[in-house]
Amino acid sequence: MDHSNETLNVLLICGSGASSGFMAANIRKAAKKRNLDMDIKARGEAEIENYIHDIDALLVGPHLAYIIDEIEELTKDLEVKVLLMKSSYYSTLDGDAALDDLLQELKS
Repeated sequence: MDHSNETLNVLLICGSGASSGFMAANIRKAAKKRNLDMDIKARGEAEIENYIHDIDALLVGPHLAYIIDEIEELTKDLEVKVLLMKSSYYSTLDGDAALDDLLQELKS
């Protein structure tokens, strides 16, 4: 998938939506610093199905690991990369580390 000239649409989900909002903002800043065209939205997990057909990647909060199977079931026929974020950078809301993880996943 070549995303060089199109926006990469990313949905970030976590339970409450509060920390994911900060995380999304920090990833957005990190992407901007690297001149990457990314649209990052943060929502609660109940809204996944509303967005699933419009996104390229789905970032899942580490505390939602227990629903990752359901999410993979939802995305299995779609071209959506699902990434369970690591607590190491999620807990510190490290947008750069999250972006690195995402870009690595998109390459694989």
